[in-house]
Amino acid sequence: QVQLVESGGGLVQPGGSLRLSCAASTTRFKISTLKWYRQAPGKQRELVARISSGGGTNYADSVKGRFTISRDNAKNTVYLQMNNLKPEDTAVYYCNLDLGVGGIYWGKGTLVTVSS
Repeated sequence: QVQLVESGGGLVQPGGSLRLSCAASTTRFKISTLKWYRQAPGKQRELVARISSGGGTNYADSVKGRFTISRDNAKNTVYLQMNNLKPEDTAVYYCNLDLGVGGIYWGKGTLVTVSS
């Protein structure tokens, strides 16, 4: 069973930055596709960013130019650098690890609150 543990959430003022981390307990980390999702109160969960095993990235339009997803295969960790945060970025952020036929796994989430 793969476990994912997110960290780095918290309260930040508009315009501020946070870096989320997600550590995975699997030897197959380097072949996985990794994603960050978020879910704001009363809204559906949405895909924020994705990074493939080869390092290719994709972003939701709402975060392009502000968020950066990266991975460190040696540490089995995926990151989400979030800059110029806005109140509408407030949500619980979830890490997702996709091993294809090997299964899809989720973390428990970390809360990001952007408020003055």
